[in-house]
Amino acid sequence: MNPQPEKPAARPPAARPLDRVRVVLSRPLHPGNIGAAARAMKTMGLTELVLVAPASFPHPQARALAAGATDVLDRARVFTTLGEAVADCVLAVGLTRRERELGPPPATPREAAPELLALAERGPVALVFGNETFGLANEELLYCQRIIPIPANPAYPSLNLAAAVQVMAYELHLAAHEGENTLGRPPERVSVGEMEYFYRRLEETLIEVGFLDPAHPKRLMPRLRRLFNRCSLEKEELSILLGMLKQFSRKGE
Repeated sequence: MNPQPEKPAARPPAARPLDRVRVVLSRPLHPGNIGAAARAMKTMGLTELVLVAPASFPHPQARALAAGATDVLDRARVFTTLGEAVADCVLAVGLTRRERELGPPPATPREAAPELLALAERGPVALVFGNETFGLANEELLYCQRIIPIPANPAYPSLNLAAAVQVMAYELHLAAHEGENTLGRPPERVSVGEMEYFYRRLEETLIEVGFLDPAHPKRLMPRLRRLFNRCSLEKEELSILLGMLKQFSRKGE
């Protein structure tokens, strides 16, 4: 009896560009901000969290603020220096409002997101956030080839660490899913023919219940057309309206 040939091992799913985006928190002071940052990442599909010399980690407060994203915390790696944390990255981006005289021109999160995802196809891309009090030091910015400031109120431009992570993660998620409907299946819209049928039934019912005088219609139907055309009805909504007209018609019997 001939042995059955072995089935080829299943290939692991290809890594998405978002899987290669590394969120690096350098010298974070408050463990709650680490947990909140993990939650911000997971909501937008980012999974790799790296910490550089955290003041306190692991910590119960970090787990509490992570809510359902404790898996991101459990996989987090801790390094002593920023250089070690980004050594294998094809690009490191500093999230800061501080510009370097000889550095690259800054880009907004929305401008930079498509480029970051394209580079992530080649290897890890690091988003580097400084600590809550001083941000990124000049020595840390030397490791960054791009600078991304987050536009904010000039009178008060300071963002919470986790909020800054959320903004950048959102822009990357948006760029990664451009052209897709990430909010669920779109509602089915009503066709022109279906709307014309509705207008006929509406006019018949209004005449039947005595609201519209066909001898003196004035501009009632054109105005109602304009009203409903502004609504851009869904099929389910049209069914409700037709059902109401049917009931009104019965009551006039």
